[in-house]
Amino acid sequence: MIPRLRRKRKTERPSRNQLMPPEGVPLTMQIAGVGVRLGAQITDIAITTAALVCIMILLATLNITGPQTIVAIGALLFFLIRVPYYILAELAWNGQTLGKRIMKIKVVSHDGGPLTTHALVLRNMMKEAEVFLPGTLVLMLDASSPLGSLLAFGWIAICLFVPIFDRYRRRLGDMMAGTHVIHLPVPVLLKDLAREPRVMTRDKKGFVFLSHQLDHYGAFELQTLEGLLRAQETRPSGNILAERDKTIAAIVEKIRKKIGYASPVPPADRVKFLQAFYKAQREHLEQRQLFGDRRENKHYAQNGEDA
Repeated sequence: MIPRLRRKRKTERPSRNQLMPPEGVPLTMQIAGVGVRLGAQITDIAITTAALVCIMILLATLNITGPQTIVAIGALLFFLIRVPYYILAELAWNGQTLGKRIMKIKVVSHDGGPLTTHALVLRNMMKEAEVFLPGTLVLMLDASSPLGSLLAFGWIAICLFVPIFDRYRRRLGDMMAGTHVIHLPVPVLLKDLAREPRVMTRDKKGFVFLSHQLDHYGAFELQTLEGLLRAQETRPSGNILAERDKTIAAIVEKIRKKIGYASPVPPADRVKFLQAFYKAQREHLEQRQLFGDRRENKHYAQNGEDA
C-alpha cells in the first residue's frame, strides 16, 4: 500500500522543468543539466585564467613579484578577478557569463521574477566556498598535511554531487539564492497563414472576395481571425469540438452577412472560407497600408457598421 502511495505522489508531482511563481501559473523552462553547466564553468575558468596569466606576465616583467611570492599573489589575483567577473557579468547580461552565453544557458529566479543583485552575489560567493577556495587550499598544501587535502577533496566532492541528486540540478548557492540555471528558450516562428496554398472548395472554385467586401475589417479583426485559425491546428474531442464548430459557424455567418457574401458556405467548407478570407483580407490591408491607409479595426471601415 505504501509503495503504491509513493508512486502516486511521484507521478502527481509536476515536472522538474516547471517552476511555480506566486501567481500560480506554471512556467515551463528546460533545466540545464550538470554537463552543460560544467562546460560553461570550464569556459569561464579558462577566461579568468587567461586574464590572470596576462597580469602575472606583466608583474614578472616589471619585477614586482618573485618566485617566493608568485603562488600567493597568483591566488589572490585569481580571487580578485573571478569574483567581480561572475557577479558583474550576470548583472550585465541578465544571468549570463561568457561561458553561459556560449553554452546557451542562463540563471533565472525560482519565483519567475527578475534577478536581484542579492541573489546573484549570494550564489557566486557560495561558489567560492563550494569549489574555488577548497581547490586553492588543495593546490597550496604540501604532502606533509594530507588530512587538510583530504578534507578539501571531500568537501568539493560533496558540493559536486549535490546538483546530481537535486531535482532542479541546483548547487548549494542556487538553493540559498533561490535561482535556477535553464537552457535559453529557442524561438519558434509560426508558419505564415497567408503563405498557405489557396484552398479550393468541392466544386473546384476558390472563394473570391471583392475589394469593397474587404473594406469592412481592420488589423485587429485580422489578428483575432488568425488566432482562431491557429487554434484549428489542434484537434479537441467531445463537447469542446462541438462548441468550436458552433463558434466557427457563427463567425462565418457574421462575416458573410457583414461583407454581403451571397453564396452560402457549406459546413464542410467553413474553415476553408475563413482561411481564404484571412489571406484576402491581409493582402488587402497590406496594399492599403502602402498608400498610407492603416486600418486598425473595423471602425475604420467605410460604412462604419459593426460585425
